[in-house]
Amino acid sequence: MSWLRANLFSSWPSALATVAIVLLAWKLVPPFVDWAFLDAVWQVRDSRECRQAAGACWAFVAEKHRFILFGTYPYEEHWRPAIATLLLVALWSASALRRLWRWWLALVWLGGLAAIGALMWGGFAGMPYVENERWGGLILTLLLATFGVAFAFPLAILLALGRRSRLPALRWVCIAYIELVRGVPLISLLFMASVMLPLFFPEGVSLDKLLRAQIALVMFAAAYLAEVVRGGLQAIPYHQYESAEALGLGYWNRTLFVILPQALRIAIPPLVNTFIGLFKDTSLVVIIGLFDLLTSLKVSLQEPAWTGFGVEAYLFASAVYFAFCWAMSRYSQRLERDLTRPGTRLALREN
Repeated sequence: MSWLRANLFSSWPSALATVAIVLLAWKLVPPFVDWAFLDAVWQVRDSRECRQAAGACWAFVAEKHRFILFGTYPYEEHWRPAIATLLLVALWSASALRRLWRWWLALVWLGGLAAIGALMWGGFAGMPYVENERWGGLILTLLLATFGVAFAFPLAILLALGRRSRLPALRWVCIAYIELVRGVPLISLLFMASVMLPLFFPEGVSLDKLLRAQIALVMFAAAYLAEVVRGGLQAIPYHQYESAEALGLGYWNRTLFVILPQALRIAIPPLVNTFIGLFKDTSLVVIIGLFDLLTSLKVSLQEPAWTGFGVEAYLFASAVYFAFCWAMSRYSQRLERDLTRPGTRLALREN
């Protein structure tokens, strides 16, 4: 009762808001539960059974889950992107454990990515070769987001440091890049990467669509992340710079061991917010002909037998996106709490 009074009925406005939310949930949740679970159709042989049912047709997801998750990848080889997806999620999960933050974790990532590439491309050990254009579904979304963050984050740190540099030429180059990229939509960068980027290469040299899309995503994310990192750098008190200089530390030692760790700790919430935005922006690669998770789902809905089940399809896609975004959000909150503890800050300073 004390918890209810303190959190839900602490004042008249709070009590009214609580009652209104409870009434709204009482009105909306039971019909949704009936539609989504009790009256839902989970498996059918014919889509007409779904059309005659009163609830949701989750049989559409069950019927099309392979194409939704793996896109146009050869049907007989779907076990390869399935294992690749599990490997990539395992690498993310291992990296979330702070006790595994050791130098060998980078080697684990390199080995894991090499294994993922070997599985996806194939061409050996009896596995047929599959070109990049056939990759799609969830694994494509995860790969684009992973490599986008991995390459955009270091580039963003360099851009943020360059924008605060005392060298005018370097500073203005970084400012021009950040403002130019942030001033155009991601779709424009994807079009440029798809149409204009090949024009800058010598004759006979070309890049596949997946690599061009990845370059556009890295450029776009780096510009936004650079401003987030710059905000963290500006939040550092000036006496931290003076103290580091008084210890005789040079620019790079001062930046890497004193300034940058504090700036990144301060900038964790907006950094993760940008990472989540990048993860969702991967769906825009459809404009250059790549089949990510959302595009595979849209194509599945175009089959005449399964038209009209868009609500179930997009709820499924929302659940997948929400699972990954919620995991990133919760992990960032826990990391932020851990890094703000006095003992953690002291350990960081000693290291």
